Amino acid sequence: MKIYYNQRLKSLSRELRRNSTLSEVLLWNELRARRMKGYQFMRQKPVDEYIVDFYCNKLKLVIEIDGDSHYGKIGRDEIKQQKLEAMGLYVLRFDDTEVKKDIYNVLFCIEGWIDEFEKQPPSPPFVKGE
Repeated sequence: MKIYYNQRLKSLSRELRRNSTLSEVLLWNELRARRMKGYQFMRQKPVDEYIVDFYCNKLKLVIEIDGDSHYGKIGRDEIKQQKLEAMGLYVLRFDDTEVKKDIYNVLFCIEGWIDEFEKQPPSPPFVKGE
């Protein structure tokens, strides 16, 4: 399935990259340059009507970090996740504090998900129209 790139979000995604949170910077340092098991991740990637924190096209994996900007927006985050999954994407979520205080566990979780994906790709989320 082709992921729709929303050109209108390009400038906003650049702004978000320039103003990354500490947890985004910490995780990006571990994901960039194919450091995560050789997979290429992008940060602040426009996908459809959203900008996701991190995205790997080969894995169809979105990684979201929930921090202060997400508090009080749980419903919106759930809708976003449902729409991303309806596009055939997988979503991993981590709390901002967890990334800052225990990044090794976060990396372990991501690596574990990738290991499982490589052994047996999980059933794709329901894709609208199939």
